[in-house]
Amino acid sequence: MQKLSLDALAREMLRRAAGANGGRAAQTVIGGHEKVLRQTLIAMTKDTALTEHASPGEASVYVLHGRVVLEAAGQSWEGRDGDLLIVPQSPHSLRALQDSAVLLTVAKGS
Repeated sequence: MQKLSLDALAREMLRRAAGANGGRAAQTVIGGHEKVLRQTLIAMTKDTALTEHASPGEASVYVLHGRVVLEAAGQSWEGRDGDLLIVPQSPHSLRALQDSAVLLTVAKGS
């Protein structure tokens, strides 16, 4: 059994993102590339984006702090503190409208 404070980790990742060249910082919380389930806490400073990319499987983005916009196939969905965004299976991007921390959950298909 492990216990982890996502709030504390989000604060730390936001500090790292603020000092990072690309305005982003991330840390895998559960799993990894070799596992089916992976959860990664991602922090992005305002106006930073994860450019369009494909997802390796089913995914969701839980907004821990801030405001983000998820875009795919000409549509967009805004997320704020406490919102859960279901990531479409099409290529998509994520942009921070303000300093933000999200928990990305991916369950890779076979």
